[in-house]
Amino acid sequence: MAESTEVALAAAPIPSSAEIARAEKFARERFLHEGEDQALALAPGCARRRALDAALVEIEEGAKYPSTAWRREFSLLLGLERVLSEEEPRLRDGTVLSAHQVDALSGTLTALLAEAERSAGNGNGRAAAMASPELLASAAIFGVDGDTAAEPAAAVRNGAAGAAASGNGGTGTREELDELEDVDAEDEDDETEEYPDDDEGDEFAPAPREEDVEDDEEDEDALEPLPEEDVAAEVEQEDDEGEEPRDWVDEDDEESLSDQPEDPNAAKRFWFEHATGAGKTVAALGFVEASQTGGVLILTHRRNLVDQFLGELRQRGYSQRISRPLYVGEDSTRGPVSVETYQWFVRNAGRISSAYTIVICDEAHTALGEKTSGAIRAWTGPIFIGMTATGALIARHVTDLFPTQTSRFDLAQAARRGVIAPLRCLRISPGAGVRTIAKVPLRRGEVDTEFDQEQLAELLDQQPFNLAMANLYKTRFNGVPGVVYAAGVRHAYNLAEAFRAEGIKAQAVSGETPKRELASVLARYERGDIDVLINAQLLAEGWNSPRATVCVHLAPTASKRIYQQRVGRVTRRHPGKEAGLVVDFVHPATKHDDPVVTLHSLLDRDVYRGGAIVVGPVRRGRGRRMRVERRVLPVCADEERRVQVFERELWRIAVENLDYGERHVWAALAGARVTPTGWRRARAMLHFDRTGELKSGFLLSAIKRNNNSQLRLRALADIAAGRDPEAFDTAIDVIGGWSREDRREASKIMLRALVERRIGRRDQASAWIWRLAEYTRELHEEYAVQRWPETKRLLGLLVNSSGGAHARNARRLIHAARKQDRRLAAALLAAALAHTPEAEEALRGARTRMARKPPALARELLRNFPKRRARGNKRRRKAQKAEAGKAAGAAAGKAAAAGSAGAGVDAKPVVESSAGTAD
Repeated sequence: MAESTEVALAAAPIPSSAEIARAEKFARERFLHEGEDQALALAPGCARRRALDAALVEIEEGAKYPSTAWRREFSLLLGLERVLSEEEPRLRDGTVLSAHQVDALSGTLTALLAEAERSAGNGNGRAAAMASPELLASAAIFGVDGDTAAEPAAAVRNGAAGAAASGNGGTGTREELDELEDVDAEDEDDETEEYPDDDEGDEFAPAPREEDVEDDEEDEDALEPLPEEDVAAEVEQEDDEGEEPRDWVDEDDEESLSDQPEDPNAAKRFWFEHATGAGKTVAALGFVEASQTGGVLILTHRRNLVDQFLGELRQRGYSQRISRPLYVGEDSTRGPVSVETYQWFVRNAGRISSAYTIVICDEAHTALGEKTSGAIRAWTGPIFIGMTATGALIARHVTDLFPTQTSRFDLAQAARRGVIAPLRCLRISPGAGVRTIAKVPLRRGEVDTEFDQEQLAELLDQQPFNLAMANLYKTRFNGVPGVVYAAGVRHAYNLAEAFRAEGIKAQAVSGETPKRELASVLARYERGDIDVLINAQLLAEGWNSPRATVCVHLAPTASKRIYQQRVGRVTRRHPGKEAGLVVDFVHPATKHDDPVVTLHSLLDRDVYRGGAIVVGPVRRGRGRRMRVERRVLPVCADEERRVQVFERELWRIAVENLDYGERHVWAALAGARVTPTGWRRARAMLHFDRTGELKSGFLLSAIKRNNNSQLRLRALADIAAGRDPEAFDTAIDVIGGWSREDRREASKIMLRALVERRIGRRDQASAWIWRLAEYTRELHEEYAVQRWPETKRLLGLLVNSSGGAHARNARRLIHAARKQDRRLAAALLAAALAHTPEAEEALRGARTRMARKPPALARELLRNFPKRRARGNKRRRKAQKAEAGKAAGAAAGKAAAAGSAGAGVDAKPVVESSAGTAD
């Protein structure tokens, strides 16, 4: 029957203009927008056409207002199309929605259209809604008595409903409901104060729009009883639940249960993620603007947020639509808007009216608890829209409850577009006693993981630490408004005392603070009478102060959700506020894999630079109010990304803050890449190295991998000056692989170092000298041949012999060297080249005996090196020639002057002669 109805509606011709006008007046929504083609906009089978046909059917049946089923299926869809059809979508008071807020509305509209098309294709969308007009958040509905329709609301609120007394209602047990009532006892008092009594009539519901409602309907009551068939359905369902339970299941029931999805209303639950301070509340009011006939229920997790939403509704022009919560049997077609808490929602599950077609879940991550999420899943009638700033930052993801994400506008995007203030970050290393925070255990909660708060408070709440923090704030941020997050209520009050002792206008607040006093403190903060608010977690959500500039995470958190909520307190723009400043009490080099959440781990940034803008447009010079450090640190945990940071920011890294292994990595990389102009800077970056390990690594890397030969020699000289035997030995090994010219210069530097200072043991020095002599053997052979011609014959016999003859020739050379002076003997032994073990042993013994005084031996070998030409010889010769020319010119001038004074007639020839001589 349902399929035949759908086919008939789809095949029907396009209604006339008069019918369309009647349907628009009935539904209070437009079916045709300006500039649209009627044939295309109302094509058979589309969602808008089905809404129009269904409205006409209800008009023909004599309905005065759209039914609950029609409102739930089409009210929001048509309203979003109306709002988005405008060139600049705006609210009632004229507020223009920004791009990301429009994205949230358009994304929801797209998802609704897709679901409408899918439901139409399955043929069960409209039929299912009409068959079950009242699906409430409980298996046991708290129904109405007999003919009365409006009385149950008051009875339910007073806890006198029959089903409630029997304990069959709600989504939890009677004990759970009692627990929730105790937790939210204060909410009940606030509800009675916030909303007027039942007998005040039309104040509960919004006033109708003049252009949409006829004059004779203006006097009608805003709260209308449900149609008789709807009330009967509720009562029948309640009666069915009152039957005794059966221990068997009919076959028909079993088949129908197997066909039902596990989460039947999942397709009608959406969510969007907008950064804190980006205007989630305004985006929510966009849905209020879109829903003209359907009721809107806004749920949030704190009572102060209820007040905030109500104030926003009044400010944006929706004060006439604000309504007290509607219960079973009450209805309103004028789009009532109610704001309540999740505790109220769970406690009243099954008692809430079907007039609500949209449920907006603020801070949707707080609705993931077992009771709240169960109540949401069980209420299959309305459309649920969740909004949060931290959807992807918790262990239990928001998509578990709200499967479809319609928009995403995270903190980084909001800062880059200038929607929120840029964020700077400063890391302050905690004291030695506070570093034991790593030993504080982590506790896993329903939503995410957090440090054990009792142990954290015990660790941080120390008087010296509190005084040091107060002094730090006064020194760095004196006069700048901020908010400090402490480890517990007592810690917050102790910190406030320490801050006031330093002359800072500080005040602590907590959940124990009376509401009026809390409101007074927050008002004084806005006026500037208070500069610092200190709390544990009270002000992490639901408090918005554009004046707040500094966010101090004195108590660290392991939850990214909590951290982002805290940071969101300083992201709102304010006159004179250049950027929000986030202070993390961690070591500057803390990586992302550390349990403590930081701004850089939250935003997944690779590099930390103290005081610099982490996210948002960078402002240089004018307008910047904080000193930015020159050095940077890699903070990402991924090794490949850290290597890229080293490659990119090599000369800006604060090496002293790196761990032991990475310091040596930096030294090796810096030695290989240092240039002559950056040599002194590179050496200065290792000023903290008291042991010399990093400097040795830097210098060895320079002689091994640097392409500049002059820098290699400079590094070699620094190694020799360091007198480190191990580095000296390594350097001599490296020298053997250099070119001949570089090898000569390096050997000269090392021999001079052995002459000037004592390095290592005597046997080490002896071995080093003869290895250096081997590198420069041709120089010593050249000197020996020039000094003693017999050298050439002896070396020739040694080289050209083998076996026993080679050993005899080696001993002959050694015997001849003994008869010569020390310099020639050293040159002969240095020039000798043995290639048998016996000859090598003989030469080693002779060399060892000669090297009893290593500095003297090194001095003799140094004398064989050719003297370096003095630098600047050409310049000196040019200067001498220039001076000689000047002297000759001066002499010629004097001679000319003397000749002209002696004989005036011969003056000219003498001058010419002088000129010629000068030439």
